[in-house]
Amino acid sequence: MSNTRIADIRVTPIAFADPPLLNNAGCHEPFALRSIIEVETDGGVVGLGESYGTKPVLAGLEAVAPRLVGRDITDLNGLWRVCRSALGEGPDQRLLPRIVGAIEVACWDAFGKATGRRVCDLLGGQVRDAVPFSAYLFYKFARHHGAQEGDTWGEVLTPEQMVDEARAMIDAHGFQAIKLKAGVFEPAEEIAALHALRAAFPKAPLRIDPNAGWHVHTTLKHLPELTGLLEYLEDPTLGIPAMALVQAATDIPLATNMCIVHTDDLAPGLSAGAARVILSDHHYWGGLQACRELARICAVWDIGLSMHSNSHLGISLAAMTHLAAATPNLTYDCDTHYPWQVDEVIVGGKLPFKGGSLGVPDGPGLGIELDRDALARLHDNYLTCGITTRDDASEMRKHWPDFAAMRPRF
Repeated sequence: MSNTRIADIRVTPIAFADPPLLNNAGCHEPFALRSIIEVETDGGVVGLGESYGTKPVLAGLEAVAPRLVGRDITDLNGLWRVCRSALGEGPDQRLLPRIVGAIEVACWDAFGKATGRRVCDLLGGQVRDAVPFSAYLFYKFARHHGAQEGDTWGEVLTPEQMVDEARAMIDAHGFQAIKLKAGVFEPAEEIAALHALRAAFPKAPLRIDPNAGWHVHTTLKHLPELTGLLEYLEDPTLGIPAMALVQAATDIPLATNMCIVHTDDLAPGLSAGAARVILSDHHYWGGLQACRELARICAVWDIGLSMHSNSHLGISLAAMTHLAAATPNLTYDCDTHYPWQVDEVIVGGKLPFKGGSLGVPDGPGLGIELDRDALARLHDNYLTCGITTRDDASEMRKHWPDFAAMRPRF
């Protein structure tokens, strides 16, 4: 195909406002870091991608980008080969799929724009009209340390406040399922929040994610209280052997985006029975094609499938939506941090949820365009905010001086 060779790859690091959300690792900093990737073809088409904005990812993208000039946007095997060669055999082999995934999404977007086809059609065709997402709930402080004003969500540190947070999010977006980010307080307190959510939303599927913050013995102790309450229990404890011990002791499906996150984890994780649900993520599995392959593996092994999320903007969310729309065996509502973000980098502002779901954006490729004024503003944030690496633990110590990052904690 003519005019589909890569002429340039541009990477712009950005920082956008993030609330003081709590997790087992600490507290979100005032700004979240991302990178915006533009792949421009010799035909003048620009494909968009979004990924992490930390130093290793930015350095990896910088090393790879010049080597891809002249290659076709459809040569995904070549993309893997070039990235593997550029990054070498470094200590972090999981960096490779993150770099590939960042560029691969932009290639899919460019290919869709060049051919007038939506990405979901290129991925095999749309199998659902809209993609359901869950209400992703967090404990949180009222404001960032040193800030004069809080956000519209306010403090959420008790079960009653968590119910109020859920009600506000569901009223605004119509989500059907509810996920609680846990691993912050003693498990009994977080389970009390789950029961409060069940009382307030009796029909909502519930899930809890302690982020591997519970020891095996702690998890086993609390399983009777969780039986019949959850649709799945996400990463209660750390690592494949520990997860397998817990899964063998319960009928509650265990889900993971921590112990099976790479192709090297699949054989040991699945053979050990460490989880019955995998939360895919095109950012760290290596892009949309890799997640399609993962979905097929899940179908063969009768493993449930959903999607993991981190703090992200509309390019990432659009890519998730196209992938989910073209994945037949998407078993559970997807995660998204999107309602927590107030900034956006795409034309038209934030993508709207309707009834808890997101329709596939109209138009070729991902169906979105870059807002260059917003990009410039968020890049200026990156240059001035003073954050270059995510550090939830240090941020938490500003609020709780004795906090020490540990996993498992309870």
